[in-house]
Amino acid sequence: MTLMSLEHLSVTRAGRITLHPANLRVEPGEFIGLIGPNGAGKSTLLRAGLGLIPAAGVSSLARLSPVPRARAAAWLPQAREIAWGLRVAALVALAQNGREDAPQVAHALARMDVTALADRPATALSGGEQARVLIARALAQDTPLMLADEPIAGLDPAHQIACMTVLRELASEGRAAVASLHDLGLAARFCTRLLVLHQGRIVADGPPRAVLTPDLLEQVFAIRCHLAETEAGLIVQPLEGVAP
Repeated sequence: MTLMSLEHLSVTRAGRITLHPANLRVEPGEFIGLIGPNGAGKSTLLRAGLGLIPAAGVSSLARLSPVPRARAAAWLPQAREIAWGLRVAALVALAQNGREDAPQVAHALARMDVTALADRPATALSGGEQARVLIARALAQDTPLMLADEPIAGLDPAHQIACMTVLRELASEGRAAVASLHDLGLAARFCTRLLVLHQGRIVADGPPRAVLTPDLLEQVFAIRCHLAETEAGLIVQPLEGVAP
């Protein structure tokens, strides 16, 4: 069963097209990385797909009313600021109607390595800790699909890897995740599929090894990279920028 479908979805802001007509189907078992330069349209695609901003075309999620949509997909926005002085466990439990004893809450806290922080005020945490708590809240929603806008931003390297591992595990459990990412190396290693956006258009879509070619990296990202196949997967190491 397709978890999200977009058909000719486009966004225009102040008379400028920020997302050209995009088509996308997200199936169970996929971890899709949205990659592209700043301003390429990654966040716009996610937000339009959820119906958070006006768009033309069709999104299967945007057509749903709020309650069914919340059951179908969890959303992790790019903003990470926590304004409420709730205990961490209480904040994560908001995803389960405030039930701190729900098994999804304990599982999400453990997955994001924040169980030890459960009784601390969320506003007293560091930025990286707050980011992990908010990811845990999205996980506790326990939906078939997770949509995340730069989920590993602000995390230290160990927790970046841990977060990517969790998103890949969701796919292996028969669910799916779609995340905008800037770390090409982690995207190559953990994602099952990459969608490349450039100037508001989808310019490539496929497995990481097929998508991350020297020509694409130079044309879209204006960089040269070292690409290597290893036992850990495809390694992508940016080396230098190139003139546009």
